[in-house]
Amino acid sequence: MATPRDPAPLADLVEELLATDGPLPIVAAGDPVLRKGTERFDGQLDPALLARFVEALRVTMHAAPGVGLAAPQVGVPLRIAVIEDPAPVPDEVRIARGRVPQPFRVLVNPSYEPVGTARAAFFEGCLSVPGWQAVVARHAEVRLTGEDEHGRAVDEVFTGWPARIVQHETDHLDGTIYLDRAELRSLSSNEAMAERWARPTPEEAARELGFQLP
Repeated sequence: MATPRDPAPLADLVEELLATDGPLPIVAAGDPVLRKGTERFDGQLDPALLARFVEALRVTMHAAPGVGLAAPQVGVPLRIAVIEDPAPVPDEVRIARGRVPQPFRVLVNPSYEPVGTARAAFFEGCLSVPGWQAVVARHAEVRLTGEDEHGRAVDEVFTGWPARIVQHETDHLDGTIYLDRAELRSLSSNEAMAERWARPTPEEAARELGFQLP
């Protein structure tokens, strides 16, 4: 976890980021802010500034485009993330991956724990590691606890692709990126993904690239 800091500089940092209109710059892998973890949100941003920051995260996520974005990905070490997934995928992908639409929502101070022992492995990517994807085995079902942007408690079980999204974004808040959990023999460029591995599941990639699936 990050060392707690005086809240004023964090508010100043966010105000500076929001000084220009449009999507925020996304931090790329190699920047220490992605590795130092985050501090628990405890009013460092007043309600109005928090609402503006959340909206900026939403705009940036949509513009990227992505299905989730964590505060450190825009350089802010606070335990806040946003997710949204319209899931515009063919039925075979939806069924294989358990990918169902998720409305826009804000995760404040989230943490997760597995429900059961089942794991699922699929290719995933990251806005902070552009141009690449890799297979990650994650818990198939997780219980997420935390708060929303209004301070209301969140205690919810996620399964399938939504479970993958909340794990990916919560990991960012702990200084972990998806490559830390990935099967590195699966690492593929977006071009290779389009030409070779655009399948609902990664079984063929596992055979051809020589890695194990759970």
